[in-house]
Amino acid sequence: MKPNQVTQIQAAPSAEARAHFARRLSLETDCADVHAAMSQSGGAPDGFVLLDVRGPNAYARSHVPGALNLPHREMTAERMAGWAAETLFVVYCAGPHCNGADRAALRLAELSRPVKLMLGGMTGWADEGFACAVGEAPGSAVDAVVIQAA
Repeated sequence: MKPNQVTQIQAAPSAEARAHFARRLSLETDCADVHAAMSQSGGAPDGFVLLDVRGPNAYARSHVPGALNLPHREMTAERMAGWAAETLFVVYCAGPHCNGADRAALRLAELSRPVKLMLGGMTGWADEGFACAVGEAPGSAVDAVVIQAA
């Protein structure tokens, strides 16, 4: 077999790959997993708080049903004290072109809060064809609409 761009660097040993991917999954989730978890619980997050960390105008245009709007700049110890210390937060922003979710995840980690980033953000959510809520309220799957991805 002649080496190519894929095979010229040997794959990591299985134990190393397992540790790497388990670590990634401890920090990230994806739109499909969030959607499935919310569908299993009647359309609301169960076992986590879903935070849209974009500004209020972007949130009002469209957001994941059930998500609360809390821009990363507003995450303070006082603001987060309304949730139990062990509450898992799942954060998202506009999409892969935006680092707002990373900033929010970092802020929550600095506040000693469990956090995962929802990969893809709103772009990923729309790409999956999942319905979105509109307006200033979190909304639910019942009143959500499908927004076409660009």
